[in-house]
Amino acid sequence: MPGENLSRDEARERAALLSVDGYDVSLDVRSAVGEAAGEGSGDGPRTFRSVTTIRFRCAEPGAASFADLIAPHVTAVSLNGRDLDPSEVFDGSRILLEDLAADNELIVDAQCAYSRTGEGLHRFVDPEDGEVYLYTQYEPADSRRVFAGFEQPDIKAPFRFEVRAPEGWTVWSNGEGRQADGVWRFAETKPISTYITCVVAGPYHYVTDSYSRTFDDGTRLEIPLGAMCRKGLAPYFDADDVFLVTKQGLDFFHDHFDYPYPFGKYDQAFVPEYNLGAMENPGMVTFREEYIFRGKVTQASYEGRANVILHEMAHMWFGDLVTMEWWDDLWLKESFADFMGTFANVGATRFKDAWITFANRRKAWAYRADQLPSTHPITADVRDLQDAKLNFDGITYAKGASVLKQLVAYVGQDAFLEGARRYFKRNAYGNTRLGDLLSVLEETSGRDMGAWARSWLQTAGVNSLTPQVLLTTDGRIDELAVVQEAPESHPELRPHRVAIGLYRRTENAEGHPALERYARVETDVEGARTVVTELAGAEAPDLVLVNDDDLTYCKTRFDETSLAALRRNLGYMTDPLARALCWSALWNMTRDALLPAREFIGLVVKFAGQETDIGVLQMLHAWAESAAVHYTAPERREEAGRELCQSASVQLYSAEPGSEHQLAWARFFARVADVPAAFELLTSLLDGTVTLPGLEVDQELRWAFLEPLAAHGVADEKALAEELARDDTASGKRHQVRCLAARPSEAVKAQAWAQVVESDALSNALVEATIAGFTQASQRELLAPYAEKYFTAIERVWTDRSIQIGMVVVRGLFPALQDSPGTLAAADAWLAAHEEAAPALRRLVLEARDDLARALRGQACDAAAGAA
Repeated sequence: MPGENLSRDEARERAALLSVDGYDVSLDVRSAVGEAAGEGSGDGPRTFRSVTTIRFRCAEPGAASFADLIAPHVTAVSLNGRDLDPSEVFDGSRILLEDLAADNELIVDAQCAYSRTGEGLHRFVDPEDGEVYLYTQYEPADSRRVFAGFEQPDIKAPFRFEVRAPEGWTVWSNGEGRQADGVWRFAETKPISTYITCVVAGPYHYVTDSYSRTFDDGTRLEIPLGAMCRKGLAPYFDADDVFLVTKQGLDFFHDHFDYPYPFGKYDQAFVPEYNLGAMENPGMVTFREEYIFRGKVTQASYEGRANVILHEMAHMWFGDLVTMEWWDDLWLKESFADFMGTFANVGATRFKDAWITFANRRKAWAYRADQLPSTHPITADVRDLQDAKLNFDGITYAKGASVLKQLVAYVGQDAFLEGARRYFKRNAYGNTRLGDLLSVLEETSGRDMGAWARSWLQTAGVNSLTPQVLLTTDGRIDELAVVQEAPESHPELRPHRVAIGLYRRTENAEGHPALERYARVETDVEGARTVVTELAGAEAPDLVLVNDDDLTYCKTRFDETSLAALRRNLGYMTDPLARALCWSALWNMTRDALLPAREFIGLVVKFAGQETDIGVLQMLHAWAESAAVHYTAPERREEAGRELCQSASVQLYSAEPGSEHQLAWARFFARVADVPAAFELLTSLLDGTVTLPGLEVDQELRWAFLEPLAAHGVADEKALAEELARDDTASGKRHQVRCLAARPSEAVKAQAWAQVVESDALSNALVEATIAGFTQASQRELLAPYAEKYFTAIERVWTDRSIQIGMVVVRGLFPALQDSPGTLAAADAWLAAHEEAAPALRRLVLEARDDLARALRGQACDAAAGAA
């Protein structure tokens, strides 16, 4: 629809004109049950009734504006008592409002469509028991799929919801709810943005608890807590741990924010087929149900869930209480929540090493995004809603959080938190821009935030920091300097507050080698070269770690002496954060074609078995697999695969029985299995003819073992059907769909392609599962014909499908495995021929093209190392 992609200019004009006093939204979702799953009678989608009443003011009586609504049918529109003809005022996404009064009342009666893409009001039918579950997901602009409104973050208002639901259902929304006469009515919310309103409805399994807090002034806060999931997941639902982290987080944020939680109750819903990790709807947070673990997982998974719980909780203040004015300041909520999630995880929960995970995993996402041609400043130029959708990326989240960590080091933690407290109190229930935050930080820190913001928030790209060491004749440091570099495309050199660590090889108490820090200084790095005078005269190091303790956001490089020390001793670094930082630096060097993939894989084979931090180990597994698939010279891929498979097998057998390391190695072994002996072991573990002490092959692990067997033609359709019979659940169906699409057959690939590209019959979760199975690294030749088909199809897919599905298809089906100059040329040809295509679509292709070019450079680096 022409008006669906709201622009920033239109939003500013409407915000200057309109202010809303309140919404009353009445939904009737009784149509969610009965009939065929997913669709209504006839050819149209299944729909529900939505009646919205909006009371709003207009600053210029007589002016015209519009309300947002995406619906198959509008029954009636009334403005200030005047009935408007829907066929004249509704174009499919906007309702024209002319001759507005100073005070207005708009009533819209519509038939809105249930979603199967996770956008709007998503309807899910559980194949296990036939139960129907509903939930909403709106960010950035999908509440208009459920009710009429002014869909932009800076037009806040109180909301009152009422919902008619099937008998036996429970309904939740942002406020407290009560049922009477078959209708669920919810307390009026505080003024909030449309995109964080929420409805969850169905026969969910619901668990309750409570939180209480007495503040220094004697006031007491009572918060009802709730957590829910599908009935089919109830046996696996560890709500006690969810509540534990929730209470720890509420204590932590009350301690640090000095502003009581403002939204009454605190429900958390784990919902099916969810596109995101979670969403911060005030009082009604929604999460992807994969955070309920059906099988054994490592502590890294529990830490990750805790981080997400705390991230969303931080949003209650950063994002919900105080909201950015427009999506170009999205970072004002996402960067802060990302930082606060880890900050609270370390400060309040059992996950005291969460900064290691942040350094190793979260920042890897940021480094990749910041080196793409689509990189943007943290404060981005977001022209419209399609731009906004794509800016929920590694820069807005992880780079922003990394920069905030740098900011805390720059201004001090006390000044930073005091700034946050003032920010909440001054802007409660309002909207802000960058300047509103900087002004309070200037007050609390006494520092000029303008220069810092220009360098860190308003420029793009990542700097590299490399040590230069000159020694005296007697083996001491004469001069140690830090060289800062920036790419030509983004030449900004930034001020960095860094810790520099000196390490040397020693022996521990047991006589084993160790690489330990013996000196550390914290200093400011500015400009192209900074001499660190405090380290002059220190004993010569084996290793210099420039960004020790991970205070700043940069790519860390090594001098030759340090690199040689890592080649010999990386696994013996005693500090787990320092070790994680070195692994991250080596991976960045591999991606930058400065370190051959074969050498990175060799380091993983040599040292990963010694890694104690399970999150780091699992990240190393992912990086090693990526190195073998994308960055290894083609003539050496088979050898690299065998090397990883053999290493994983050795570590699987030698891991402590029952340990999370054993589980991590089992999963990695399945992912890299590519020889008959490996397939035989996986088959034997599945049928029980072989057992490994301590390794429980639960249902989730069974599916992990089956995918490589399916991809290599060992497990056929019958075996997958039998496995589904063992696990006839929604989760089992997703696994089966992925495994079916993984089979090495032309007919299978053609069917999978047609299901995703030529049809919209699959739900969002099954689209993702099909694409994941379709793209198998072992099937490059089989997938080759789809490179040309991809470039022919994507513009049509982008036009015909929702933006969420369009993003999944365009990203997921890009022919990255056809890693040749020819594919690169095809991408360039498409970009040249489609200069007028949707900017968001071009950005996705440009990013995938850049990843492919990076892979080719890495392969050339690896090939050169082999020829040397």
